[in-house]
Amino acid sequence: MKSKIEWTESTWNPVTGCTKISEGCLHCYAERMAKRLKAMGQKNYRNGFSTTCHRQALNMPLKWKKPQMIFVNSMSDLFHKHVPREFILEIFDTMNKASQHQFQILTKRTERLAKLAKSLPWAENIWMGVTVESSKYKDRIDYLRYTPAHIKFLSLEPLLDDLGELNLSEIDWVIVGGESGPGSRPVEIDWIRNIKKQCENQGVPFFFKQWGGTNKKKAGRVLDGKTWDQMPTSFKENLYV
Repeated sequence: MKSKIEWTESTWNPVTGCTKISEGCLHCYAERMAKRLKAMGQKNYRNGFSTTCHRQALNMPLKWKKPQMIFVNSMSDLFHKHVPREFILEIFDTMNKASQHQFQILTKRTERLAKLAKSLPWAENIWMGVTVESSKYKDRIDYLRYTPAHIKFLSLEPLLDDLGELNLSEIDWVIVGGESGPGSRPVEIDWIRNIKKQCENQGVPFFFKQWGGTNKKKAGRVLDGKTWDQMPTSFKENLYV
């Protein structure tokens, strides 16, 4: 609980561990953290960053009575090939039961998402997002667009190049951020402004997460003199009621 990720409030990790799939994974923060937690003797990370399902964590959100925004699998990818379909269904079952919360899922594995999407129970409190770190992966947006999720969002982080023109139809929210941590690659302000302008033109809420860099706290998250924390309208309608 109490995540430091700017666009959520808590994290829930019924799955940990992953494998690199594209350029955005190069300096994976979750991999660094998993190795550190394994060295500390944390039981859930006994396998390091190998994909591991944690059945004992399935019902955790049901115990959290205060409504909140929960990022699902911040330390993994729910649609990794090593996560059984049956376990994914159990996670969705928990999210359906914990209707007081809003759940955010984020994946780079959009082909598996598309394959499973229509067989999953998409309650209104389940948000689905995809990561698009460079123009090479803009097709992930099309996979997301045709899922039954009620809220669909993009995480354009770590932003590694100019994404060019974006079709944001059926997209409800856009998050943008530069890469942070050791070896972080620089982000250009014009890349971000291009995305922000397209969000404004297409009526999509825009959230600027961070500039990143080796000291992301010092770099901050102010863009053109303002902090951009826009959220989908359903966030206000459905949360804290």
